[in-house]
Formats: sequence, C-alpha cells, structure tokens
Amino acid sequence: MLAETICSAVSAAGLGIAAVTAYRRRFLTATRIAAYSLVPVGLVMTGVVQWLSGIVFQPSVWIGFGLLGLAWLLLVTTRAVERRRSGEERGSAKAARGGAAREAVAPAASAPSLGTGTGTGTRTGSAPAAAAPPAEDFSDIEAILKKHGI
Repeated sequence: MLAETICSAVSAAGLGIAAVTAYRRRFLTATRIAAYSLVPVGLVMTGVVQWLSGIVFQPSVWIGFGLLGLAWLLLVTTRAVERRRSGEERGSAKAARGGAAREAVAPAASAPSLGTGTGTGTRTGSAPAAAAPPAEDFSDIEAILKKHGI
C-alpha cells in the first residue's frame, strides 16, 4: 500500500513538472518527462510493484538469490581451474615433444637484445663509473626486416 502511494506521488510530481516545462514551450522535453512520470503508475497498475515488494520482503527469496550466486561462483571457479590445468598440460606436452623451449629472439641477435644489459643504477655521490658506450649493432633489426621481406 505504501509503495503504491509513493509511486502515485512520484507520477503526480512528474506530471506537474511536465506541465511547467510545456508552459515554457519546451514540448519535446515535457513529453519525455510525462512519459517517464507515467511509468511508476503503470507498474503499480500491472501488479509489478506488488510482486517486487513480495520478493524483497521474503527471506526465502534472498536465500535463493544467495544460492544462485554461490552456484555461479562455483561454476566460474571450476572453469578457471580447468583452464589453468589444461594450459599446464599443453605446456608439459610441448616440453616433452620439443625438448627445451626456445625463446622468441631474432636469429643472430646481439647481446643487448637478449635483455641481459646493465642498468644505469643510482648514484650515491661518488664519481660515475666509466662505462664503454654500447656498440651500435643493428643485426637484430636487419634480421627482422629480412624476415618480413623489407
């Protein structure tokens, strides 16, 4: 009963706002506001509000929603575990077939492209260490370009 009264009041207020908006000659906006304000009364008259209030105030319905959520969580968890296991099986099968796994490095790649270079580090007030400038070796880039036919 309270929900129906609230919906009726909301609709009446919305129709009042629509009337004021139409008075200001904004007819499209007024029509849109009137359409939105008629929705709560329509929901009350079709019985949707009564059905929803019956669902909200029954503890057995909330327990049912909790069980549905638990079932969904279990399904998602088992699928994730299944995918992880199948990925491990594929990885072990590749290792057994091909021996040691090869890294994706261009043929005849230079040492800096393998990722074992030294960083700049932090300075603690001492004189910077004299490091040899890196040799400009573009063999890895040339190999990539040749691979793609460029």
